[in-house]
Amino acid sequence: MNKAVTDAIDLMPPAFADGLDQWSSADGRSGQASYDGAPNAALVASDADFGDCLEIFKIASVQKLRWFGLSPVAPGCYLRVSARVKLVGGNRPNVRIAAWVQDQGGSAVAAATTGAEVFLEEYGQVYEVSAIVGQGHRTGVDMIWPQDAAGAHFGIDLTGDNNCSVRIESIRIEDATSEFHRTMMDWVDVRDFGAMGDGSTDDTAAFHAADAAAQGRDVLVPGGDYYIAGELTMNEKVRFTGRIAPNSPGRVSFAFNYDYDTYLEAFQDEQEALERAIAALYAFTDHDSLDLCGRRIRMTRPVDVHAVVGDRDTYGNRRTIRNGHLDAASSSAWNTSTATSNASYDPNDSLVLSNVGNIGQIEVGSLVTGTGVGREVYVREVDVPNARIVLSQPLYAAAASQSYTFTRFRYMLDFSGFASVNRQCVMQVEFLCNRRASAIMLPRAGTAWHIHDCWFIRPADRGITSIGEGCNGISLTGNEFLSGETGELVRDRHTIAINTNKNDLKFRNNRVVQFLHFAVVAGGGHMFIGNHWWQGDSTSFDAERSAGVVLTNKNCKTVFTGNYCDNAFIELTDEHNSDPSSTRAYGALSITGNIFTCSSTRNDFTYIRLAPIGTNHSIDGVTVMGNSFKTIGGGTILRVDGVDDDRGDFDHGATRGMIFSGNVYERVTIRTANPASVPYQKFGTSNSWTVPTNGRLPFGGEALALDAFAPGNYMSSGWDGGFPSVAFQQGGDRSSVRLDWRASVGGLVLLTVRSDRPS
Repeated sequence: MNKAVTDAIDLMPPAFADGLDQWSSADGRSGQASYDGAPNAALVASDADFGDCLEIFKIASVQKLRWFGLSPVAPGCYLRVSARVKLVGGNRPNVRIAAWVQDQGGSAVAAATTGAEVFLEEYGQVYEVSAIVGQGHRTGVDMIWPQDAAGAHFGIDLTGDNNCSVRIESIRIEDATSEFHRTMMDWVDVRDFGAMGDGSTDDTAAFHAADAAAQGRDVLVPGGDYYIAGELTMNEKVRFTGRIAPNSPGRVSFAFNYDYDTYLEAFQDEQEALERAIAALYAFTDHDSLDLCGRRIRMTRPVDVHAVVGDRDTYGNRRTIRNGHLDAASSSAWNTSTATSNASYDPNDSLVLSNVGNIGQIEVGSLVTGTGVGREVYVREVDVPNARIVLSQPLYAAAASQSYTFTRFRYMLDFSGFASVNRQCVMQVEFLCNRRASAIMLPRAGTAWHIHDCWFIRPADRGITSIGEGCNGISLTGNEFLSGETGELVRDRHTIAINTNKNDLKFRNNRVVQFLHFAVVAGGGHMFIGNHWWQGDSTSFDAERSAGVVLTNKNCKTVFTGNYCDNAFIELTDEHNSDPSSTRAYGALSITGNIFTCSSTRNDFTYIRLAPIGTNHSIDGVTVMGNSFKTIGGGTILRVDGVDDDRGDFDHGATRGMIFSGNVYERVTIRTANPASVPYQKFGTSNSWTVPTNGRLPFGGEALALDAFAPGNYMSSGWDGGFPSVAFQQGGDRSSVRLDWRASVGGLVLLTVRSDRPS
């Protein structure tokens, strides 16, 4: 660089003839003595060697001459200070370049302030003295100054013998940086290759040329706005003082230093930098991950990832976004949109709404609500010409024609424009939604996403949303979901941490606090391991509670192990099925080794609920073992299991594969079990005993089998040692058994009753 050229700085001090009041006899600082009127200084006109010059008679041990003007000092800039002098009379002194150095505040800086001395041996001979000043430890630099040096008053010192006259032609200060350019500068400048930086001229070719010429050095982008019209990939490290014009349409990729900080330097706008960096991530760069560099990134609008990438609808290579903090700032861009339309529905074409009115106002990714619509049904595709919508899930009880509401939430990272994205990772990212935005919307299809160690803070509506099959095989591990509705009663909440539609999901070690639901999950083959979800509120008596996890596929093939379900319940239903008469059983559900806790709830609160849709359904394959069920706060609940029969019921006579054992209970009135050990004492004698199970059988089950019969020690004398015949499904609720004896007897028996038939 050359400060005189690049910064339009005039480094050269004035001529002596312009006034000796500009020249100090001390350090050059304001208020010190000048040579104007000094008895030992005079201007000489028309010297044979110098023309107009200054003559000083040396009377001090160090006779100083300094310019009152302050010369700037900056890292990377090197100055040459020089003077031509001659001895004209008296003793023979020495001369050297000298300076007084200061920091930004004007205080003295400890530094080398003098150059090498030159002895004035011959009268009338012209000597040149010079020194190079700078802040780098480079060969050829005479006075190396520390980084806090910001300016100096330059001149010369006369040392040695007094009583001599010395003439000085001038003090020269010049930028000497170019002398070190080839050995010192580790960069090339895009302006040297034709870049204009005027915000309109296409500088793409200049950037390419500078990148090619750098050959291991950095590429410097000085001040200006550089318009990039075409595709630009920079293979060398890039340093920005200027920026890439924000209206540049070209995709910009930094192969050497690909991270968020580089894009922030390049575009100098947090949102723009994020979008440009994400666009490059999916452009087959040499990097598989975008490091957000731990930055807090202020977002004023959703990132439509498909739109910013721009040239592909599917993506299959692993890509990762990690290590940052996305902060939804106040903006109307987060506003939810809502449309209401009439549409037709045919259960035989269960994922389609047809004859949709006002379809141009309905967005892909909209939540669908209406009569007979299950929870978390979304618009997957919109076919405007054919007035047709593809849904994420079937509708369980929609009329042939009815009105629907379509609500589009806004997501910080929105992948819904992609037909498919596989193997995407989001790791160690905090989504600070601020009740303005939701966090992530998944693509319409995709496999094996990993979302690990992220924080979802106060989402406006949703944490993670699947509008199709982009959730297939998703892994959610070590995430924290904190609701923005912690002050709301459960009945007033609407936020949901996550929904999914496909199979083979892994929920591990997540913590979810005070949402309406932790997860609404369709499909099957899921694992919930080590999660903690808490959904309580401030109500102190008869509090309502909502489902923590809603399983919407009745034959769910799902396990819950080692979880903590706090003031919430697990619900198994079938509301994403357009055929409520389906004969598939409710089941394939294993709940083992979990902690269940509630407080301040109604007495009829239950932790595990089956919610059939349609009549005469069956249960097959439900295991509830080794769990701890606890009620705290002084209250009790009646039981831990239940059936929500608002929309359907079960044929309990068809139940198979029911295991409900090894659980522990505290402040639970009825301890559910299957098989259930039922003691019964008959006072008096009778040929027929009806033995109730007293609600011990799970989910309102019926007494269908007897595993064991043991008479007690107190059988009456009429008993002949024979076993009675057994009749099952007795009583009004069919949960009792009848023992028919050959004689009239009384006494004590212990029965082990089952509510399931042999498989």
